[in-house]
Amino acid sequence: MSTKQQTLKGPISFSGKGLHTGVEVTMTVNPAGVDNGIVFRRIDVEGTPLVPALCDNVTDTSRGTTIESNGVKVSTIEHIMSALWTLGVDNALIDIDAAEAPIMDGSAREYAEKIVATGLVEQDADRKYYQVTEKMVYTIPDKGVSIILYPDEEFSASVHVDYNSKVIGNQYATFLPDDDYAAKIAPCRTFVFLHELEPLFKMNLIKGGDLDNAIVVVENPVSDEQLTHLKQIFHKEDICITGGYLNNLELRFTNELARHKLLDLLGDLALLGMRIKGRVWASRPGHFANTEFMKQLRRTIRKEGERPRYKYDCRKTPVYDINDIRRMLPHRPPFLLVDRIFHVDDNSIAGIKNVTMNEPFFVGHFPNEPVMPGVLIVEAMAQCGGIMVLRNIPDPENYSTYFMKIDGVKFKRKIIPGDTLQFELHLTEPIRRGVCVMDAKAFVGDTLACEATLMAQVAKTKK
Repeated sequence: MSTKQQTLKGPISFSGKGLHTGVEVTMTVNPAGVDNGIVFRRIDVEGTPLVPALCDNVTDTSRGTTIESNGVKVSTIEHIMSALWTLGVDNALIDIDAAEAPIMDGSAREYAEKIVATGLVEQDADRKYYQVTEKMVYTIPDKGVSIILYPDEEFSASVHVDYNSKVIGNQYATFLPDDDYAAKIAPCRTFVFLHELEPLFKMNLIKGGDLDNAIVVVENPVSDEQLTHLKQIFHKEDICITGGYLNNLELRFTNELARHKLLDLLGDLALLGMRIKGRVWASRPGHFANTEFMKQLRRTIRKEGERPRYKYDCRKTPVYDINDIRRMLPHRPPFLLVDRIFHVDDNSIAGIKNVTMNEPFFVGHFPNEPVMPGVLIVEAMAQCGGIMVLRNIPDPENYSTYFMKIDGVKFKRKIIPGDTLQFELHLTEPIRRGVCVMDAKAFVGDTLACEATLMAQVAKTKK
């Protein structure tokens, strides 16, 4: 699979009933720009509000996944999310004219077929991945639910279902990196147990459900009275029970139910908003567990984002020492604020500044409580980023980097004499026409001290 972000080559549309609302709905999936993610747009609501498909926006998981933003909802999104994300779509804008995605035939087959037929286009931005480094576990013990995420270099997922059902039995399903999702997972239909139908109808759900878009599992003998009632519910006169399934003549796979649970899991995992490099094992997963686990993972990612990615070792030879830095940057003491660089690659850099009492700014900031000015912390981060940009220019001494914009600056810890500031900067998009945008952080030890988004222009110095 591509390491670059991808979107559709063109728009694709779907029409059908919502499973629970029964409302006719049209949904059009449009291409979208880099870093857009997958976002729903309610074109039937004034102002056409946007609802980003993220686990933080999940508000209901009863018989489907519902997302909500600013009071606007879109429900039963798991099948389209599963198809888009697993087939490689990172960015899409989905226009929908009702509050629920169409159920189609109860699977993601038509979604997958149209995505494959339309094709994808690679975009000029890297994909965002979460690299799993340690085992993570989510459980609901009293329901036998567990989801475990293991470290791995690629994404894979396995599902085990056991509902103590003599019809279903134990079923397993697995999705591996080279598997054909459109053929192996997408055709698998949603299912429900017969004894669940009546409560669902009483809850005013499954108005759009019928025997053409769901597998109904029949565990116990059905009386003639019950059969008559089912005929009234589904408006069918030819209802019968075959092999433990209501009117289901042939399963598409012997483990179709486990594969459908895997389909749902893949759709809910997409709500993390970034791809996972790790191996998922899930036992009796459901929308609540899936999305709660993704919320837990997003919290972990946020915490990890407040810790340095690179470890500084003063005993190792730096990538650039102060003399190298002086050759690349036009700054000179007392305004040269980076002492050494210990990591650099095409998209990131890490460096340090040893803050001592001899810094000239401590004379007046403040005489009785020396604190490094915040503006100089930002300047130091920018100088570090300037080194990353200028290092590949043959004559860096003839170029300078100039601030164009500074956004989202936050100071979380004051910097005092004796601190060692560690800077980490990452390009958030490719450098174009000398303009670079960087995510910048400054740490003291493992504590985040300052963060900002910096935009700068590299220009030749006029002589």
